[in-house]
Amino acid sequence: MTATGDDPFVAAVKPLVDAMGGELLPPGEAGPDDVVLSWEGTDVVAVRLPQLADSLDHILAAMERKQGRPLAELDRKAKQQVVKTLEARGAFFVRHGVETVAGALGVSRFTVYNYINYAGEQRAKAKARESGARPRQDD
Repeated sequence: MTATGDDPFVAAVKPLVDAMGGELLPPGEAGPDDVVLSWEGTDVVAVRLPQLADSLDHILAAMERKQGRPLAELDRKAKQQVVKTLEARGAFFVRHGVETVAGALGVSRFTVYNYINYAGEQRAKAKARESGARPRQDD
C-alpha cells in the first residue's frame, strides 16, 4: 500500500480486511468489483474482496492457526465445533464447501454432513430449553 497505509482509517479497517482475506489498494487502483471506502468525503482506500472459495481457504487457515495445529489432528468434539462455526459463517454455501472442509478435517463428506446435522440438533435442543418446551423425541 502507498501513502494511504499511514492513514488512521486504513489502520482501523486493516484487521477486518485481513480477517476476510481481502486486499487493500489505493483508491485509484480499484476495479469495478472492488469496494472504495470513503471518510469525510474523501476516497481513502479500496478493498478487493476475495472470491468465496478463497475465503473458505482463508477461514480454514485462520482456524488452524487459532487451534495451533492442523484441523485434521483435532478430536471429534473440536471438529464438530469447527463445522458449527463454519456453518454459521456460510461455508457450506460455497461450491464444494463440504468437500473442502472434509479434506481440511481429514474426514469424509458424510461425516461433515453428520456434524452439520448434530449442530442443528444441538441448536434445536437449546431453543427448546430456552422456550421451556420439551425436545421432540423421534420414534
